[in-house]
Amino acid sequence: MKAVSFPRPERVEIIDIDEPTPGPEDLLIEVQYAGLCGSDLNIYRGAYPHTEYPIIPGHEIGGVVMGKGDAVPASFAIGAQVMLSPFVECGVCSSCRQGRFNCCENNRTLGVQRNGAMTHRVVFPYRKVHASAILTTQELALVEPLSIGSHAVNRARVTAEDTVLVLGCGTIGMGVILAALRRGATVIGLDVAESKLAMAQRFGVQHLINPSREDPLKAIHALTNGEGAAVAIEAVGAPATYRLAIDMVAYAGRVAVVGYAKEEITFDTAMWVRKELDILGARNVLGEFSDVIAMLEARDKPYHELISAVYPLEEAGRAFADWSAAPGDFVKIQLDLTEK
Repeated sequence: MKAVSFPRPERVEIIDIDEPTPGPEDLLIEVQYAGLCGSDLNIYRGAYPHTEYPIIPGHEIGGVVMGKGDAVPASFAIGAQVMLSPFVECGVCSSCRQGRFNCCENNRTLGVQRNGAMTHRVVFPYRKVHASAILTTQELALVEPLSIGSHAVNRARVTAEDTVLVLGCGTIGMGVILAALRRGATVIGLDVAESKLAMAQRFGVQHLINPSREDPLKAIHALTNGEGAAVAIEAVGAPATYRLAIDMVAYAGRVAVVGYAKEEITFDTAMWVRKELDILGARNVLGEFSDVIAMLEARDKPYHELISAVYPLEEAGRAFADWSAAPGDFVKIQLDLTEK
């Protein structure tokens, strides 16, 4: 069967691999759609330090159960439409012992530290699989990235009384926005791409800031009576937005960072102390999949607009090249892996 492979940075090949066989607790899943994640892009660019080449990327998938092992519960029926939790925790490190498996010290993410799911079929432990009788497989491929944003909102302890500044309105930022809006918060979206700001507004964001067109500090002060946002959530991973999050959050505010910075960042740490900020990392997902599936099942917003482009499996190389050349033009790219 066919699979996408990165033999080395900036090189994409379609290779043949063996068909997988499920073990007793595994599901055999036909992958129909796979989303391109920021980590996939960084691996493609050679900018991800935790990956060895060659590797099959991909962990944002929607697929159909085609077979199962003898120990899989009856609740997983043949034909069920599913998505995967791509994280494997060690169970023994300090974070795992606290039940925070999402930030396991030895985590191995599908498509990052081990071969991923950009292929026609995969086997996966049933305990890591989530099903929906309502969502399409294309919609299910959105669940994992949106759940990462939802986890950042949980980490930031967002409430209905908060004004939440979201720095970056890409896929992860949209996950943050949707989760914060579900909490009843007032949300301010910040991005340099007008198309992404327009999308955020269509999804219900009340205020928009484009730092390439206006002074972001003046804008946030105008929107918050000079105080700054109660919560700032960084979803870009750039030095400028990391620093803006600190500058634009209020005294006694909370800053959650989910974007991976590609370089070292310098800060005026005096502001951390003067403002007495809570600065929180947000990594992966911890129990948010079910909430996001329920959100998408409600179909109360134009979630399909999050998908900017769909490429066939055979054009995976063009998909990555297009995204790498113009990242601001896309929110989410998916590969169509259905066998015609």
